[in-house]
Amino acid sequence: MRPARALIVAVAIIGLGLLLAGLRVNPYIYFAGYVVLQYVVIATAWNVLGGYAGYVNFGTPAFFALGAYTSIALIEAFHAPLPVLILSGGLVTALLGLGIGYLTLRLKGVFFSIATFALSVVVQTLIINWDYVGGAKGYTLIRPPAPVFGNWGVLLFTLMVVLAVVTVLVARTIERSWIGRGLAALRDNEEAAECMGVPTLRLKLFATTLSGFFLGVAGAPFPYYVTYVEPASTFDLNYAVNALAMPMIGGTTTWLGPVIGAVLLGTAQQVATVTISSELDLLIVGVVLVLFVVLAPEGLLGLVRRLRSR
Repeated sequence: MRPARALIVAVAIIGLGLLLAGLRVNPYIYFAGYVVLQYVVIATAWNVLGGYAGYVNFGTPAFFALGAYTSIALIEAFHAPLPVLILSGGLVTALLGLGIGYLTLRLKGVFFSIATFALSVVVQTLIINWDYVGGAKGYTLIRPPAPVFGNWGVLLFTLMVVLAVVTVLVARTIERSWIGRGLAALRDNEEAAECMGVPTLRLKLFATTLSGFFLGVAGAPFPYYVTYVEPASTFDLNYAVNALAMPMIGGTTTWLGPVIGAVLLGTAQQVATVTISSELDLLIVGVVLVLFVVLAPEGLLGLVRRLRSR
């Protein structure tokens, strides 16, 4: 798909989101749609580092939560509007990603993954002891009247449509650029890539920074979504597991894989929440992930390619 055609498709998707916002269907559709689209952003952001570069990140909750708590701090201090919260949350987590990149990207494999998991524990400990944003007892947000649509559920859904489209477009652009080719070489064989002149360290820093930015962007509207934010919900293990599982289910080597995985798995979780129990979320993810690791290790897109080649 050429860039102009991709842009037309992106605008069309945003238009469909606005159309759905105007229909005023069951309010749960908007809140469930927000969650699924939020996972599209999270899975795509994770895939920039974990899929394109091959560095598995278990610290997703730290970036997501820091985006949310950046919003809380700015709401408390300046009553900042939502666009400012989203941009600020992304910039703060991008700086965190850059800093962590300098500290940990000389680590490889499981050691890098353990370091990112430790980051999540450290950030959670800091948040629990930061009373300004609620600390361990949590923070309650009293939402003002929605500035657009007259309903926060509709507004947040529409906002997340735009954020998801922008995130996917950026990921697609990177994949098809020299940066994407450099990250692919890095993923396949880092030593060989260095010998060929690929700037591996700069590419890894770019990947951690951009991945961190979009994870923070995904977390920034979270206080307006739940209205009560506490560490257990923002540092939820679900974010780390889903961020890993969704790209693996769809396919980690392309921008489309995380989108497919997030839509399928996120929708399944929302249906299970309504029909059975929200406690089954991790069970669903675990069972599906095991099946794909065994039967389709390259994800759905890899499975389709393999079937076509026969």
